[in-house]
Amino acid sequence: MLSLFSTLGGLLISGLPKLLDYFQDKADKKQELELARMLNERDLAMMREGFIAQQRVEEIRTDQIAMQTDAQMTEAALKHDEKVLEKASPWVANYIGTVRPTVTYIFVAELCLINLSFVIYGFMHPEMLATMDDLIKFANVVFTEDEMAMLGGIIGFWFGSRNWQKK
Repeated sequence: MLSLFSTLGGLLISGLPKLLDYFQDKADKKQELELARMLNERDLAMMREGFIAQQRVEEIRTDQIAMQTDAQMTEAALKHDEKVLEKASPWVANYIGTVRPTVTYIFVAELCLINLSFVIYGFMHPEMLATMDDLIKFANVVFTEDEMAMLGGIIGFWFGSRNWQKK
């Protein structure tokens, strides 16, 4: 019986280094896998940051190119207008100079007439505008957001760019 236990013990002890090597190898591989995962996450994070930074740089470049293109188109249009006006008769040059102000006067006069008619209509039909809510609803029908945006654009064009042009 003792010989049987000693034989089994010998077999187990002879396999013990292999068993320890197995567990050590498993622990080493787990550590390497964890290290590789951490390095991979760090590389992905750096890549994302790099791509985000690169994307922002590309957006800035695209905006700069768009601004340069707009400036070049404006310059080309002004040069074209100058070339056309050199050969045009004086009344055409005068007319071209009055187109924008005329459109502005017409649009502002239209808004003033609409305001005036709105006030007159409100005084003539007080039963329709019994509450402030009715008045606000009526004003929203007459003065749409698009009209106000156009008026804001006109005012911005005529008065907003003055500080930029003065040097």
